[in-house]
Amino acid sequence: MEARAIIGWNLRRLRVAQGLSQERLALAASIDRAYVGRVERGSENVTIATLEALAAAVSVPVAELLIAPVPGAAAPAPLKAGRRAKPR
Repeated sequence: MEARAIIGWNLRRLRVAQGLSQERLALAASIDRAYVGRVERGSENVTIATLEALAAAVSVPVAELLIAPVPGAAAPAPLKAGRRAKPR
């Protein structure tokens, strides 16, 4: 797996685990939502500054985004579509 794909896989895994949409992650990292999607798909070369911003937004060290997944690991599932229910 190439580095861009590893970063995208880890970013999506962490984002979904925290229940963040791409839009919320983008806002927290001060980057464009479409850019987050391209990073997760592995089609974008990410700068160190952007990696730092994304890692901070999901509260992990930058190195966490560079760890290769275990061979045969299932791809991270997408978040449930739609808006979250408002708390009552």
